[in-house]
Parts: sequence; structure tokens; C-alpha cells
Amino acid sequence: MNVGIIAHNSKKPLIEDFCIAYKNILAKHQVYATGTTGRRIEEVTNLHVHKFLPGSMGGDKQFTEMIERGDIDMVIFFYNPAMIDQKEPDVYQISRCCDQYNIPIATNIATAESLILGLDQGDLDWRMNK
Repeated sequence: MNVGIIAHNSKKPLIEDFCIAYKNILAKHQVYATGTTGRRIEEVTNLHVHKFLPGSMGGDKQFTEMIERGDIDMVIFFYNPAMIDQKEPDVYQISRCCDQYNIPIATNIATAESLILGLDQGDLDWRMNK
């Protein structure tokens, strides 16, 4: 499956830790990320990550376009709800797009762990039911 990962700057250490913890699961799938997040994931996990532009330079729009084409199966987006910045990827745009196209999205560690564990057990193959 194609797993999309985005993190605001203040959440990059958390996404790194998450990807280290679930590296073995992520290695079985294709990982897509905005530029800086993808680079940091690659550095800490040695996983191959398909990288978009940085979120502030249009990577979030590339991400949304991939969702609209049906090329992303799930999204993990760690954002800082206390600090919304125009330079950061737009959480509302991406979450609305996921809702519109029925793509599961996790915006916190608890939900992300549920999705990634379901992915590992093969329980997230919802596309077969469309």
C-alpha cells in the first residue's frame, strides 16, 4: 500500500520516532512524504521514501493531487494544532481531501499506531470493498 506521511516542523522528531518504531512495517509498503519530512525519515530509518517538494513549496499540493488520483492508501499527518502557520502544510485541506476520497488519516500518534498496526495485519484493505 502507499502510505503518505507529513509532519509540521515541531512534529518532525515525533514522526522520526514513529517511523523508527514501525520501520519493519513501513518497509513492506511504499512511503511518500513531503520533502523535509521524507529526507529525515530516510536518514533515521534507511527506508526509501518517495519525496515531494517541501510542504511550504507545494509538496502539500502534490500530496493532495496524489490522494485525488487514488494513489495514496492512508495518510499520517502529525501537525501542531496550537500553531497553524501558512508556511506549514495545510492540515484542513489534506484532511478534507482524505475525507472526500475515503482515505484514512491519522493526525495523532494513537490513531497512527492503530492504522499502522492494521496495515501490518492486512486489516486495512478497504479498497477491495468499493
